Amino acid sequence: MTGKAKQVRVMLVEDSPTVRTLLCHIVDQDPRLALAAVCASAEEALQSIETVAPDVISMDIRLPGMDGIEATRRIMTDHPTPIVVVADSVHDVALSIAMNALKAGALSVVEKPTGLGAASYGAIADTIATQLFIMSQVPVIRQRMNLTAKAPTRPRGNDDRADAALRIIGIAASTGGPPALASVLGALPKTFPIPLLVVQHMGASFMEGFAHWLDGQTELKVEIAKQGDTPQPGYAYVAPGDRHLTLDAQGRMRVGAEAPIASQRPAATLLFQSLAKNVGPKAAGVVLTGMGEDGARGLLEMKTAGGYTIAEDASTAVVFGMPAVAAKLGAARAILPLDQIGARLLHLVEEAHA
Repeated sequence: MTGKAKQVRVMLVEDSPTVRTLLCHIVDQDPRLALAAVCASAEEALQSIETVAPDVISMDIRLPGMDGIEATRRIMTDHPTPIVVVADSVHDVALSIAMNALKAGALSVVEKPTGLGAASYGAIADTIATQLFIMSQVPVIRQRMNLTAKAPTRPRGNDDRADAALRIIGIAASTGGPPALASVLGALPKTFPIPLLVVQHMGASFMEGFAHWLDGQTELKVEIAKQGDTPQPGYAYVAPGDRHLTLDAQGRMRVGAEAPIASQRPAATLLFQSLAKNVGPKAAGVVLTGMGEDGARGLLEMKTAGGYTIAEDASTAVVFGMPAVAAKLGAARAILPLDQIGARLLHLVEEAHA
């Protein structure tokens, strides 16, 4: 007889009694999860985490006393544990706090549950439970967010010249993506002479706020991509929530609701395929940290079309999934640690536009 699968032990950190009750219900109703501890403050969580030893933490960000960002930072320093941020708003300052918690080491952000009678409850509850389960499987290391403290591995496939003057760059990211994107885009000046198109896997309701947060992390202008617009130099355009982003033959952005690819919409593979087809050797593609394989085959098409392609190295990737598949396929001309990717893009473009 096959033994019962081990349940994922969840610590809930939430100060609202109502939301605590809802989160407890969500965990109790999911056979994959088990409630290990419930804490009303960050201080309580820090005091009990060593004893409880949870597999994953559901972290509120607006807490009495110590906030969720500082709690995340301390947990990742002293007791590295996968953290899922639960945000009570997708529109106001709370989302910026949530994004900064990701920068401090949390893995993903989800929307707080609505009341049991709300039409959206089932979908939100399923998202929360699934994120807690999936993120519990992600290996985390002490102070993993301090990328500059890591000794990067030697880059492989490390040619540093594009075959043609670049006109556009596509970037893909998933789990661990927000801080990785902030690092790459933050290395580029406001005078960067070509546009960038970005696919980040994230809940649709968070995308506007994510773009706004990312805009504050870089000298570039960051906007949500709009149907029919022509991307401009010095701008990064983020795919809207639950919509694919591609570039057409006339150099205009297309935003569509075609079927998901490998369960993803937006899908980086679709973006990269459009760049391979319509820009060819004048495009660059980058695959950053993330679960799954989205982007890898599209990146290979870009490389085959003469484009310059980069995958993030395992030494810095929060989840070496998407870039690992790209590397295995031979889709990357360069495999670089995160802190070298922005500099490489700047070098490629400056060389071509000198």
